[in-house]
Amino acid sequence: MKLNWQRILILIGFILAVFLIGYLLYYFFLKPAIPAVISPGANVNGAGGVLPQAGTNTNIQIRQNINGGLAGQQNINVGPPPEVPEEFKASPVAQGGLTMTAALTTGRTYQPTLAGDGENVIYYDQNTGLFYNISPDGRSTPLSDQVFYSVQDIYWAPDKNKAILKYPDGSAIMYDFTTKKQVTLPSHWKDFSFSPNSSQLTFKSMGDSADNRWLAISNADGTRAQKIELLGDKDSTVYPSWSPNGQVVAMFTEGGDFNRQNLYFVGQNKENYKSTIIEGRGFEGKWSTAGDRLLYSVYNSDNGYKPSLWIVEAQGENIGQNRKQLQLETWSDKCTFADNDTIYCAVPQNLQEASGIFSEELDNSNCDLYKIDLTSGIRTKIAVPEGNHNIETVMVSEDGSYLYFNSKTDGRLYKINLK
Repeated sequence: MKLNWQRILILIGFILAVFLIGYLLYYFFLKPAIPAVISPGANVNGAGGVLPQAGTNTNIQIRQNINGGLAGQQNINVGPPPEVPEEFKASPVAQGGLTMTAALTTGRTYQPTLAGDGENVIYYDQNTGLFYNISPDGRSTPLSDQVFYSVQDIYWAPDKNKAILKYPDGSAIMYDFTTKKQVTLPSHWKDFSFSPNSSQLTFKSMGDSADNRWLAISNADGTRAQKIELLGDKDSTVYPSWSPNGQVVAMFTEGGDFNRQNLYFVGQNKENYKSTIIEGRGFEGKWSTAGDRLLYSVYNSDNGYKPSLWIVEAQGENIGQNRKQLQLETWSDKCTFADNDTIYCAVPQNLQEASGIFSEELDNSNCDLYKIDLTSGIRTKIAVPEGNHNIETVMVSEDGSYLYFNSKTDGRLYKINLK
């Protein structure tokens, strides 16, 4: 039989090719690397990138670990962390930007007010039932050793020596922190306001029927009560608020549409005071220190029912004059008069529509602090309080050095420096 040499040669070539390919694969991919042998004195940093075997290189110096660095790095200068840019630093004094805040209390404070000395702050602690007087440096002392549990509302006299304390069951007492005496007031009395000399009260006397509900005044201890005006069914639109000049004991709103109402002023001797227009509903008012102006907030449809701040003349023949919008969306309860021409306000950074109507639910924004000069009309943002606070109330020390605020965010009392 004749052999087919052509096929035999092809088969042999195929087998050799398989072995060659297998060898090449082994050589380039599967062959283990042989560690390089480094002679004594050789350069460990030479080519190949192979680290010396342990114990073979006797020329590597052992250096002390300095500043937490690796051996041999003692000459590397580890500098301070990069500085925070000035615009992100909190200023120790209110200058319009981020401002340092100092927490004066560790727990929640309830209805704080500036003390009679014009420097300290008085507040109620619901956990202990005590009233405290706290200084700008955070030192607190009990205002009295008398414990008052579960106080719901507090109405302070201008001299800050007396207060009406209202309880959830409707009962109320007048407590004198100077004499340490208390007087029980009728439980159907509510919404109190002290006279400028702290000796009298104006309030609502709420009888069982509409024809037995009155705006009234009495002595601070509840004696010598007398009726001023019949309330009837108008309780929700009457606001007892004794003006600092003593002329007005209450205000009430009436008439108008949803965007406008009339505001009336009530004296204790049936004086026929002029009225003024207010631009909305949800009225909250606050007297200037002299009692000749009224700061108030209302909401209407023009700005999405958000609270809007206004000022108006409110004394004698000037009632209703110089009414102007202050171009700030906040509540008058978040403001305070430092003097008759200067107002400080906490202004929410973001307010949702209808926040004026649903303030309990929608008053939840962080606040900035503004100063309003009523003489020039200039309003200035003085501070963005450090720590993100929804501010409830503000107070300014009599000498203008400090601004205190009560934070709704954590309930604590804070201080910032105004100068």
